[in-house]
Amino acid sequence: MDATPSPDGWNALLLDQLTLHWETTLRPKLEGLSDDEYFWEPVAGCWSVRPRREATAPLLGGSGDLVSEFAIPEPDPPPVTTIAWRLVHLVVGVFGARNASHFGGPPLDHVTYENPATAVAALADLDAGYGRWVDGVRSLGEDGLGRPVGEAEGPYAAYPYSGLVLHIHREVIHHGAEILLLRDLYRSRPFTG
Repeated sequence: MDATPSPDGWNALLLDQLTLHWETTLRPKLEGLSDDEYFWEPVAGCWSVRPRREATAPLLGGSGDLVSEFAIPEPDPPPVTTIAWRLVHLVVGVFGARNASHFGGPPLDHVTYENPATAVAALADLDAGYGRWVDGVRSLGEDGLGRPVGEAEGPYAAYPYSGLVLHIHREVIHHGAEILLLRDLYRSRPFTG
């Protein structure tokens, strides 16, 4: 394959990597996500989004009654996580933090975020984060892809925006695929009663 950019440029190619997956696979397959699926725990000991009084993980994120569970460092192997946990990770840790740091989005972190109590609310937050990210990447244009990302990315400050864009897209594709697999497993679970 030729490594020259498309007539639309590298920015368009990088955006296509995410938008094609989002528009044809991930987002359509999230339609109709129920609250039962959102909170479903396929195995014992899952990390999830749950009422604060029921949480058992060493660290808890969230400003309201519902918290997301995690630990630093993460256990090896890490617990299986629910769809709710993975959506919060995408909303806050993937889109939210980067939108706030690079594209004028509101400050968003795991401590102050109010974890959604419903699948519909979580998907609305996901859609908002995705929309801001796509607009932000588009605004970089061709020249912006080569600029350093700066101090917001800590030890990666000197890396170009193109590297950050690729990283965020890998995260969305990776965690999105996990969410869709959990939906498949939920749909195919044995009927128990």
